[in-house]
Amino acid sequence: MDVGYIVSGFGVGLLVGITGVGGGALMTPLLIFGFGISPAVAVGTDLVFAAITKANGIWVHARQSTIDWQVVGRLASGSVPAALVTLAVLGEVNTHSAEAQGFITTLLGVALILTAAALLWRSYLSRYPQRHDDDGVERKGVVWITVGAGVVLGVVVTLTSVGAGAMGAAALFWLYPRFSAVRVVGTDIAHAVPLTAVAGFGHWQMGSVDTGLLMMLLIGSLPGIYLGSRLSKKIPERWLRPALAALLLVIGFRMVA
Repeated sequence: MDVGYIVSGFGVGLLVGITGVGGGALMTPLLIFGFGISPAVAVGTDLVFAAITKANGIWVHARQSTIDWQVVGRLASGSVPAALVTLAVLGEVNTHSAEAQGFITTLLGVALILTAAALLWRSYLSRYPQRHDDDGVERKGVVWITVGAGVVLGVVVTLTSVGAGAMGAAALFWLYPRFSAVRVVGTDIAHAVPLTAVAGFGHWQMGSVDTGLLMMLLIGSLPGIYLGSRLSKKIPERWLRPALAALLLVIGFRMVA
């Protein structure tokens, strides 16, 4: 079983390295359906897994100056408090009960469908940027919408471990269309790390993190992400994103049904 976890971690890490998204969206349903891990433990373990694997991305993008820390602060001002409130609510219920497991599974299915839509929408937004006045009156509205987007991400990611990557990036492309693709990715990763760290620590305190499973996944994923990053320039992303979106749709509808 340990070998299976390592291989799975490598495969998911490889896809994350190539596409930049899909970690939680692939890992959590794989743990649930492929290995029979309970939804609550799969979500909690994947949150800590995401925080660790994406932490290196902050260092890389910070060195390249491709992170907008002001926007990260706006997202985090909504997502982190929302994650803490969500964790407080989860602490009052038995997340290992049949009802809670069913709710988490259904919500995860919805999150996967939204993530698939975000993957396709992101490609559209990155090709057709809108006009946006960074210094105009419209900017004030964007600030509060960004905070609101953070709130939504905080709740969804804490409950499902899905959405910090694809949905966060799609929101940034829409709200800040003048950002280059690499700046969107850098900003999205910089926000995802504290969000998944806070949510993952909360799940850890509730006993929803399997440390042995986490270590096996990390052993496989870290070299997978490295190799995927090296291959990303050689594999056409225009083929991978639609294929990944289609896979997430199939899994999402299966979990909702």
